[in-house]
Amino acid sequence: MVEMQSAKTDGGRGSSGRLPGGRMLGGALALAACLALPGCISLGAKPPEQLIRLTPDDSAPAGTQVSGQVADAIVVLDPDFDRSLDTPRVPVKIDASSLSYLKDAFWTERPARQMRTLLAETLRARTGKLVVVGGDFETTGRTLIGGRLLDMGYDVPTRSVIVRFDATRTERGGPITTRRFEAAVPNVKPDVADVAPALNRAANDVAKQVADWVKGEATAPSAQYAQ
Repeated sequence: MVEMQSAKTDGGRGSSGRLPGGRMLGGALALAACLALPGCISLGAKPPEQLIRLTPDDSAPAGTQVSGQVADAIVVLDPDFDRSLDTPRVPVKIDASSLSYLKDAFWTERPARQMRTLLAETLRARTGKLVVVGGDFETTGRTLIGGRLLDMGYDVPTRSVIVRFDATRTERGGPITTRRFEAAVPNVKPDVADVAPALNRAANDVAKQVADWVKGEATAPSAQYAQ
């Protein structure tokens, strides 16, 4: 820290007989010395300890080509999401009315957008159909997949990671169908090293359930892993 003090002037000179510019120069040198010291000043926020992203268990092999008419495509839309997920942080549910966020853990991208990408890739792999992403195809696709992401975080009372998704399937010219999908990974420690892989595991389970539902296969409404 540089402390500046006033001085009386006498004919353009300070009380010490030095020119006023000397004090300015001394202040600049002191500031430069401060900047050279580690920890004297911070030029940015501390980077997060770990970034989390979802990766698909089921993915179309490289070189796979699917062609077809956009009118026959499955269109995956951006899901709505709970306000607790409108952040790059991982929510931690303390109880029914209290929420916190996991220390040193950040998403590379908002969880709802990552879930959309995961759903699209899983649908491609498990249905073998043409799958496109985004609202540009909303008026032309045959099957629209959307919904609302309700939970994707850590639950303190059950010591588990929970992913909960209300999916919506709309067939062109047909009815709208909704179904809730959920997956939980129990016995997870509340630290990023354990929570990150559990989130990926639970999100993939939900994506597979949704894909099988779209494909028409019977699946259980929820799943829980044993550890």
